[in-house]
Amino acid sequence: MTDQEIISIGREAIRIEIEGLESLLDQLDEAFVRAVETISSLKGKVVLTGIGKSGIIAKKIASTMMSIGTPAIFMHPVDGLHGDLGAIMPQDACLIISNSGRTKEICDLLTSLKSLAIQVIAITGDPESPLARQADITLTCTVRREACNMGLAPTASTTAQLALGDAIAVVLSRIKGFNQEAFKILHPAGELGKQLSSKISQLMITGNNIPMVTPDTPLEKIVREMTDKSLGLTLVGEAAQIQGIITDGDLRRGLLNHGSSLEGLTASDIMSSSPRRISGDKLALDALDMMAKFQITSLIVTDELGVFSGVIHLHDLLGRGKLGLRGT
Repeated sequence: MTDQEIISIGREAIRIEIEGLESLLDQLDEAFVRAVETISSLKGKVVLTGIGKSGIIAKKIASTMMSIGTPAIFMHPVDGLHGDLGAIMPQDACLIISNSGRTKEICDLLTSLKSLAIQVIAITGDPESPLARQADITLTCTVRREACNMGLAPTASTTAQLALGDAIAVVLSRIKGFNQEAFKILHPAGELGKQLSSKISQLMITGNNIPMVTPDTPLEKIVREMTDKSLGLTLVGEAAQIQGIITDGDLRRGLLNHGSSLEGLTASDIMSSSPRRISGDKLALDALDMMAKFQITSLIVTDELGVFSGVIHLHDLLGRGKLGLRGT
């Protein structure tokens, strides 16, 4: 193959992807507006999911959303079907990306999400697919052809998916008033770097600001304590002896596991009895690393003697209250 042939094939691939993006411009409609408004009004987070190449795109869009002010996570659909659905709360929404809209894992996950009454937004290339028909909001993302010579490998379709996800994230950042100062706080080269070099003891939550229940606290009071303190968790026990922790995920899993038999359910029934701990002398960066390693959002803080002294949440590491965002 000559140099010119190589360049020619490369240019043709780019032309096909540009063609797909130009087609996407004409596909933005009222559904796009509804999707943006739905996410903007969430009291929770956006959970993005997809499998294969669409899953890779979903991960990138989740990262972009987090980077510019919209709480988001990625959940693999298979993991979701094997327990990770507990991470999705009623105030969240799920954004599913699938070009065909017919993949078995996606359809199975969709069924579970609908049974839990979770809002579902779909990005798909097939407006007649099961995903498109069952989603609450469907964004059509159809391309005429893929860029590979066989027309099979996801190329133009994934480029269009990524562009559509970026468009949603950018509009959301405008609505929320995300600015340069907020951007600095969320990026390591700026204010976040300073925040993460602080000791955990300087950032942790202490005293009466810590949600706390006893092992025999009933479900209703657990929910009230978690809601009042707005940390997404509550400790179980007392300062002298922490016996466990209940997070939003623990609460959801407890409700699912006990079904309709909720009467008499107490903190000891749903708590995690071995919460992760970290010394207050450690840096915030160490706490962030531990949270990433164990895929959790909070840690119990101890002093040099191992005595309980507070709680550190992911939001405290990132500068709780400093982003200055409007809305929820």
